[in-house]
Amino acid sequence: MRSKLVSRPHLNKLSQKLGIDKLIHADQERGGGFKSINGDAFEALIGAIYLDKGYNFVSKVIINRILKCHVDIDTVEKTELNYKSVLLEFAQKEKKPVEFKVVNESGKGFHKQYVVEVFFDHKVVAKGCGFSIKEAEQNGAENACIFLDPHEN
Repeated sequence: MRSKLVSRPHLNKLSQKLGIDKLIHADQERGGGFKSINGDAFEALIGAIYLDKGYNFVSKVIINRILKCHVDIDTVEKTELNYKSVLLEFAQKEKKPVEFKVVNESGKGFHKQYVVEVFFDHKVVAKGCGFSIKEAEQNGAENACIFLDPHEN
């Protein structure tokens, strides 16, 4: 549950709910393309409150002003974030091999993208892309889970 609450997608959404995203001014060439900028700003705000007011104060802010007002624990609990883990568990249960292969790289520097093919039982079942190999594998695993529907078996 903790990892879901502090995941980048969840912190990005919290930042938007709290309006922090409207306070961010980023250079489009250097920082505008980062998907984590809203969550990073949220973390920076919490860190600043901690440094200014201390642990007890910031923990009360997090619990009373953020978690109680802006987080639906039931929704967070049902949210699946690690599709790669779901796919690997399903493959192990079915006694089938899973493999992720980088098949393409494009762009340079911070704009470099990777394409990964997901093999299930030696067949390509999905592709995923992302700005890191890890992100491409997660996206590919999510697409494979949609195709294979491991929750139905």
